[in-house]
Amino acid sequence: MHKILKIVVAVLSLIGIISLFRIIAKGEEEVKALAAAGDTSLLEPMAWMAYIILALTVVLVVFFIFTNLFSGGGNIKNTLIGLGAFALVLIIGYVVSGGDPLVGTPTYAYDDVLATEGQSRLVGAGLVAFYILSVVAIVSMIFSGVKKLIK
Repeated sequence: MHKILKIVVAVLSLIGIISLFRIIAKGEEEVKALAAAGDTSLLEPMAWMAYIILALTVVLVVFFIFTNLFSGGGNIKNTLIGLGAFALVLIIGYVVSGGDPLVGTPTYAYDDVLATEGQSRLVGAGLVAFYILSVVAIVSMIFSGVKKLIK
């Protein structure tokens, strides 16, 4: 398994490096001009590499999570509690986020990118969830450091 993964990583890295050099060789202005004209053939290989790497990462993470969880090495109860807490943070983020204050217009423009009210609300929910999780992480690190100092 380790040898196969090393080969896959090497092949994906080589394709990514070749794609990157092709983009760099064209130059920023020419790449922008091609993309504006609708020709994304230069950028597509890099995007596909990102999709493939993301898919492989997700598949491997899920595989190893289930392998460890059901082989006796993990605790299903604690895992479900963690997933529930994470889902609760996402729900709180969604409820707290109000979307964009420009109610009444069907779309919102952010640097010439149009977004609906639902998309704006999802982005706000993600930001609120990030802030909540950041505060929890900082508080836990402080609590752990104080606990170590007391001992």
